[in-house]
Amino acid sequence: MASVILVILVIMPGVWSGPWGVTFNSQCAFRGQSVVIQCSYDYPRGQRVTSVTWFKGTYALGRWVLTALSYQGRFEYLGNKLSNCNLRINNLQDTDEGAYFFMFETTSDQWMSRKYLSLSVTELTAAVKPTSVTEGERVSLTCTSACAIQNIVWFRDRQPVTNPNFQASIEDAGSYHCAIRGREAIRSVSVALNVEYGPRKVSLSVSPSRDVVKGSSVTFTCSSDANPAVTEGGYTLYKDTEDTPLASGQNHIISDIQPSHSGLYHCRASNHISSNGITFPKSANLNLDVQYLPENISVSVDPAGRVAEGSSVNLSCSSAANPAADSYTWFRRTGSPGPSSLLQVGSGQVLSLPSMEPSHTGHYLCLARNPLGENSTELLLLMQEKASQALPVLAGVGVTVLVIFLVALVLLFRKKQKHADKQQTMSDSRPGGRGSDSSANTEKPDSLYANIDHFSTPSPSRNSDHSGQAGKVRTASNEYDDPSSWREEVVYSTVTIKPRETRLPHHTDNSLQDQHTQFEKPGEGDNSVIYATVTKHS
Repeated sequence: MASVILVILVIMPGVWSGPWGVTFNSQCAFRGQSVVIQCSYDYPRGQRVTSVTWFKGTYALGRWVLTALSYQGRFEYLGNKLSNCNLRINNLQDTDEGAYFFMFETTSDQWMSRKYLSLSVTELTAAVKPTSVTEGERVSLTCTSACAIQNIVWFRDRQPVTNPNFQASIEDAGSYHCAIRGREAIRSVSVALNVEYGPRKVSLSVSPSRDVVKGSSVTFTCSSDANPAVTEGGYTLYKDTEDTPLASGQNHIISDIQPSHSGLYHCRASNHISSNGITFPKSANLNLDVQYLPENISVSVDPAGRVAEGSSVNLSCSSAANPAADSYTWFRRTGSPGPSSLLQVGSGQVLSLPSMEPSHTGHYLCLARNPLGENSTELLLLMQEKASQALPVLAGVGVTVLVIFLVALVLLFRKKQKHADKQQTMSDSRPGGRGSDSSANTEKPDSLYANIDHFSTPSPSRNSDHSGQAGKVRTASNEYDDPSSWREEVVYSTVTIKPRETRLPHHTDNSLQDQHTQFEKPGEGDNSVIYATVTKHS
């Protein structure tokens, strides 16, 4: 066993070895990581190491100033007092970068490394070129370091990136960093890639979102996903049509909403970047439904006007409301205005009265109601008054009296006319009363109105010529007069008298019968017409 131990000691460095010396190599390490500095030392045979020390050197004023490291905290000596002088530095900081020296002492001497170990503290540096692009442009990723690095990997928002060169899309925007494969804890600081794009997911909302009631305040809000974000002036609100903007800005407030504001609304957004060829994308339509309690209530009567007693009548009630009125209630006012004077008489939109009675007249109130509230209006229902029974009787008596009065006036007028005609006839029948002045015959006959009077029933003792003539006249009068009344009856007759000679001879009454006064029809020969008076003497 002793021989084995001796062999081991012989082959170990520093044991019966050659000259004094320290061996190490400069190293490069990444900030925040741990690094192990590989080191070995040697000394002549027969020496025994009593102490080992690491120093950090600072060169100033032409000389090195050494500071011994404390093996507490981040520094840890991993070697021994034989030949290994390894040193671990945990959580490397930028201040750890610099020159390091190793010194050891033996029972007879000490030794300081003639050269220093250079420790470089660095990091991975990620670069995205360009850092801001418009959707569709090319992007390149690069990773650099002071240390020699291989097998670099890339991550975007902690997700692996397969290709460091790509055409940017919206999904490519984010934070990028590079790391060493297998040692992913050694990573670079993240670098952001900004991908600009036009508005997407344009939407329009309204507050309150439900039960928009007339008179309340409503706020429209337009939003979108865009890079850069759409500014306040980039939003436009439209109602029903795209031709006329209602307002601009992300928010639009209507403080006193009215039913006329109901309709379809949408908004458009723009940041001056086209997205899929569209510069002003629009939101989906938003339907604004303004609700209000019943208003503009009206009541109609069928039949219109005053209603006859006993007839049927319908009262119809209508209103404008949203939602529509779900109930109608009818009341009749029984006294002075007030809630206590209302008597409910029906329900439904139509109130029917099968038979109108006097008790049905008065003020009727229709009350319309929907979930938001109620409203009402009144109507005065009147009944047509009955016509008085005495009116037809009085009207009949009045008509009768009027007829009798008119008949009496006619008879009186005719009687006076007959009396005047009789006097005229008697005057004309006197001898020589007609005159025979030849000068009168040369004048154009005037038109006269004459009466044919029947004084009495013709006597058979008169000559036949006169009797025949009287009979003819009487026959003519029978066409117009009552046969039972021949006295003093008047017949109007039209005759045309055309003289045979230019000079009228003087004859007696009998010669007039022989002479024959020729009668012609109107329009034949001389068109002068006279009305002759023919008097029949009894």
